[in-house]
Amino acid sequence: MRRLERTLRARGYDTLNHGYPSRMDDIATLAAGMAHCVAEWADNGPLDFVTHSLGGILVRVAVAAGDLPRDLIGRVVMLGTPNEGSELADLLPAMPVVGPLYARVTGPAGLELGTTELGVPAQLPPVDFEVGVIAGDRSWNPWFSALLREPNDGKVRVDSTRVAGMTDFLVVPHWHPMLVTAPDVIEQVVHFLECGAFKR
Repeated sequence: MRRLERTLRARGYDTLNHGYPSRMDDIATLAAGMAHCVAEWADNGPLDFVTHSLGGILVRVAVAAGDLPRDLIGRVVMLGTPNEGSELADLLPAMPVVGPLYARVTGPAGLELGTTELGVPAQLPPVDFEVGVIAGDRSWNPWFSALLREPNDGKVRVDSTRVAGMTDFLVVPHWHPMLVTAPDVIEQVVHFLECGAFKR
């Protein structure tokens, strides 16, 4: 997310570009670690968040658990976040050969992102802060897209990125990894942070 970070700094934002060991821990542990890092960086708000994929789930989990106080949250932009879970997390672990590989590549957190009631996304409440969701509908992964079937970014269905309570929603012609680097997406992120809505 370095390109996005550079753009935000040029617009006068102080930024914390927080990485996390997504393959090492479960979602609750990752969310608590992220919240701790944010609290050490800035203990007063409101703070805006820009997240990609699992990062959006971590913010929601941290808020729901009380690790990120609600009054610390300003505006949040989620890029390709599986807010309703990932169908790939339902399908791939059950496949011979592919299942163990998926578990090794995604770690414990990846196994918690399914769409069933046992998945972490289904257990989270609606958001009660300003959230703009950007979903991609292009893919360079024909196998994953065939499994997902509905419009998707190669990892997450467009409809699965929606979250109850969101402020705005936008679909862009990009695949999952490009959501953090595409110039038009970065422009939309800045617009939402500054105006509370995407640019139409």
